[in-house]
Amino acid sequence: MLYLAPGTSVSPEMTRLRTELMNNLNNEHRAAHQTIAPQLEARIASYELAARMQLSATEALDLAQETQETQELYGLNDKQTAPYARRCLMARRLIERGVRYVQVFVEGQRWDTHADNANATKVIATETDKPTAGLLKDLKRRGLLDSTLVVWGGEFGRTPVSQGGNGRDHHKQGFSLWLAGGGIKGGTAYGTTDELGYHAVENRVKVADLHATMFHLLGLDHRRVNYHLRGRDERLTDVYDAKILTPLIA
Repeated sequence: MLYLAPGTSVSPEMTRLRTELMNNLNNEHRAAHQTIAPQLEARIASYELAARMQLSATEALDLAQETQETQELYGLNDKQTAPYARRCLMARRLIERGVRYVQVFVEGQRWDTHADNANATKVIATETDKPTAGLLKDLKRRGLLDSTLVVWGGEFGRTPVSQGGNGRDHHKQGFSLWLAGGGIKGGTAYGTTDELGYHAVENRVKVADLHATMFHLLGLDHRRVNYHLRGRDERLTDVYDAKILTPLIA
């Protein structure tokens, strides 16, 4: 649920007075706590950004502005695909407005198929395939795909053997995800598993390798993206000798 408007109407004068009071309180707190001024400034900036986002989100997320053809491309006209289609179309509208990082989720833990894996996977795939394809096609025809890195995946895979007879358990030894746009070489498969699909055996990719590659495609050196925490410089790829997956780069 998106709450983009207040539950009760607020007059412009009341909004102005609230803002003025908040500014006065912030100034008083800033003057009395000079040692934490940088943290306070960062928090104020975050709240101000959130307020600006709320003001602009109503227009950005108004899917009625889209043509019927575009809505059908994503699957908004089908009750089975509509929920995920709305998320994907919202993502495209945010991307074209300059939002730098967008996440699209399915509701709940639908891929967590510890039981009835065959049927559950078919259902969730049916709900997500068309909207996902629509998003990629729409980004491409609008000239946005080349500058947008699309990453589809989860935090682990599913076992190639059954759990409880008809389910699949969590599995980290070998699983797949896919990338598109943003400098990725399309149509490339990288890495293989053993004959059972249990272990990755060729061109094994660590999560750190994936992150290093994503950073590279975004124009960043993963070894230099650090933040200081409790006396130690931390980074996403941590102590691993992460490698950029050059065969995937166009």
